[in-house]
Amino acid sequence: MRSTRGESSTDELDQALIDIIRNEHPETLQQTIELARLKFSTSDEETMKRVLRLESQGKILFKKPMATVPSSWIKYLLSDWAVWYWIVFGLALVVSALVFLIPEDAFPVVYARNLFGSVFVLFLPGYSLIRALFGSRELDNIERLALSIGLSLALVPIAGLLLNYTPWGIRTAPVTLSLLALTLVFASAAVVRDYETRRAHVSD
Repeated sequence: MRSTRGESSTDELDQALIDIIRNEHPETLQQTIELARLKFSTSDEETMKRVLRLESQGKILFKKPMATVPSSWIKYLLSDWAVWYWIVFGLALVVSALVFLIPEDAFPVVYARNLFGSVFVLFLPGYSLIRALFGSRELDNIERLALSIGLSLALVPIAGLLLNYTPWGIRTAPVTLSLLALTLVFASAAVVRDYETRRAHVSD
């Protein structure tokens, strides 16, 4: 005889999510995940999967319609789900342009170049890699910030070491372009992963 213990546990968790939504009245999926995080040890992705399934079954109803994951890749890129991607993409391009357009002796605008350049070097590459590796799973904002800075500090010396063995050497232009390429590649991989993960959860 097949054990129903796992099914019973699943039903209990689903009922607990239903109770949270009915009692706390969250308006969005993100608010629901944050409330569930305080009470359960399940990952954010597992919670999202269960909530989407319960909504599709008509067992829960939000005050506002939940944003559904677009069925096409292009629509997903133009949706709220991918806003972070365009912020990273645009910031990386703007900072790269500032590096080439603003000379080092152009006071005081060079300070803006240095400020944005610091964010570009110390945060964006690591943040993009973290998104590619973990997506939105089990990382709070402090952990994500710390890991982003740590990975950026690891990636920049590696990029410089590799450039040292190329004809371009370690100069401003090659370093900037290499970090730009790393950031955009990692961010693109992350947004593809997010899309496939969310679509997979919807279809389950």
